[in-house]
Amino acid sequence: MSETSDMVRRTFQEGDDVRDAGLTTPEEIQRFDDIVYGSDRKWQVLDVYRPKAAREKELPVIVSVHGGAWVYGDKERYQFYCMDLAKRGFAVVNFTYRLAPEYQFPAPLEDTNLVFSWVLSHGEEYGFDTRHIFGVGDSAGAHLLGLYTCICTNPEYAGKYEFTVPRGFVPAAVALNCGKYRMALDEPSQEQTKKLMEDFLPEKGSAGEQSFITVTNHVTENYPPVFLMTATGDFLKDQAPDMARKLADCDVPFVYRLYGDRGNRLPHVFHCDMRSADAKYCNDEECAFFKGLCGADQYEK
Repeated sequence: MSETSDMVRRTFQEGDDVRDAGLTTPEEIQRFDDIVYGSDRKWQVLDVYRPKAAREKELPVIVSVHGGAWVYGDKERYQFYCMDLAKRGFAVVNFTYRLAPEYQFPAPLEDTNLVFSWVLSHGEEYGFDTRHIFGVGDSAGAHLLGLYTCICTNPEYAGKYEFTVPRGFVPAAVALNCGKYRMALDEPSQEQTKKLMEDFLPEKGSAGEQSFITVTNHVTENYPPVFLMTATGDFLKDQAPDMARKLADCDVPFVYRLYGDRGNRLPHVFHCDMRSADAKYCNDEECAFFKGLCGADQYEK
């Protein structure tokens, strides 16, 4: 493991520990924990969260792809954020995937595909409305979700992977939060990302790999609707306009939000802080976006 990846794991964990200190499972949430979705009982596990008040209802699904610079994170770090989404009337799937450097690309995409396949196969058991399966991802998770959605909607790109998505499956919509959509490791500001890519990519970030994992290279007119957001203090803020331009060029419907202002410099992935009023506002908007695509009042809390 590179010094950069080791530093990311330590510093990200310290920050998450502070952010989530004292949080507990909301009383109104029913949770199903540590479900194995693959063959690896350490890495390939997921939780499902549902509002107790909707116990008898079939609910639209949100699958969360966590962030962490491709080398950090698991479902435990995202449980409070995901349970908060569930309170808005969704069944939320929160999963751990294989990380670099222990596992390299495309391992996390393979795991993401296994999770969406699992959701499609367990609709009756967990009350999933499999007509309305959405995805959310932030930071590296937005990158991975963005690429996975390309695989679902771009047959030429999908053909370059060894795994296949469920036949005919495309997420109903995705929310891409504070994400990275363009790889350009030769830029001076990309030194840390370059080190991370050395752990994540088999060729350590060759020009061909950079092009292959650049989301904007593979978006087509078949891409589903997108809620695209960043924040005034997000260190990846410059990435969102690139994605917005690509979506517009392909006539893909999308909502674009920049949260915060000059007096309120909201940081990278601010929406995961469950004590933040700004996070509540953002997450309310994203969930309303998804509900609007369901086209039914039955999903109200």
